[in-house]
Amino acid sequence: MTALLERADQAISVTAMVRGFSARLKDISSRTTERLVIFKDNQPAAVIINVAAYQEMLDELEDLRVEAAARERLIDFDQCKAVSHDDMRARYVRKD
Repeated sequence: MTALLERADQAISVTAMVRGFSARLKDISSRTTERLVIFKDNQPAAVIINVAAYQEMLDELEDLRVEAAARERLIDFDQCKAVSHDDMRARYVRKD
């Protein structure tokens, strides 16, 4: 697991977040600050990141899931059972 914090300025207490919410939100929205880890009772309680950064994370996760599925399928691949592209077209191309 990677560290939640790379730099001390990425940590903020709940109290400080409440007091400076607008400025902190602006920093996150503009990507001046990559992420903020909000601490409550000296424990990490939440992480706030930019919407675009979150979407990038989701896209990367989906790519990794697809890659893992492909690798898993290749383990059981049997060349004798493979169907050529021409055979697939012959089977499934509409004959309108």
